Amino acid sequence: MKLYKEELVKLQIELLKLQNHIKKHSLKLLIIMEGRDAAGKGGTIKRITEHLNPRGARIVALPKPSDVEITQWYFQRYVANLPSGGEIVIFDRSWYNRAVVEPVMEFCTTSQTKEFLEDVPLFEHLLSKSGIKIFKIFLSIDKKTQAKRFKDRRINPLKSYKISTVDEKAQTLWDDYSAAIYNMLIKTSSQENPWMIIDANDKKKARINTIKSILYNFEYDGKEDSKLLKPDSNVVLSVDDAINKISKNNKI
Repeated sequence: MKLYKEELVKLQIELLKLQNHIKKHSLKLLIIMEGRDAAGKGGTIKRITEHLNPRGARIVALPKPSDVEITQWYFQRYVANLPSGGEIVIFDRSWYNRAVVEPVMEFCTTSQTKEFLEDVPLFEHLLSKSGIKIFKIFLSIDKKTQAKRFKDRRINPLKSYKISTVDEKAQTLWDDYSAAIYNMLIKTSSQENPWMIIDANDKKKARINTIKSILYNFEYDGKEDSKLLKPDSNVVLSVDDAINKISKNNKI
């Protein structure tokens, strides 16, 4: 615990350096956080942002679309929340709902998902071309870990709000989610905007390595020796490595 806290503080100091650099040079950083239900997105986001200046860092967690938003271009409500110059924005779930949750829960049609998977690489290319740096992070846990965390949430009154109708079906629809995640990773990871898959069965390792993945891949003033910021390759996986895990262990 002590070593984890010490390392976390060092990394949070680096995040402040990163934020200062982004503000100074009017850069734009977008972090997309996706993952299995109960994978620890909220806790990871909290560790990223807890010491950042809130004036230059925003968390975006959109509710389900309104009746009006349903009639709009799918990306429209997300575009309105993209970072301006000098800002860090973290999406706690994102447009990738259309690749996984929505098709599995039958909230959209097959053709809508197909269109999304074709469009999103082009959309993200335009964002990158406009000067937005994108990190796409997927937190992965196995089925047993998810079941345990759901159980903990049900008995803990401070966490019970985290259990939704969609979450309750996550275990029975595990294989459907695995297939959707596989399809998403294959079709939406590009050289320009790749996915980074984090093994989040150990929450502390996941938090440390998520932050390292961001810091290691972004140049900023006063950066610590990159060797000390390099993520653990056993925790942070490429898409190819993650897909191998799916086929062997069904863990993603």
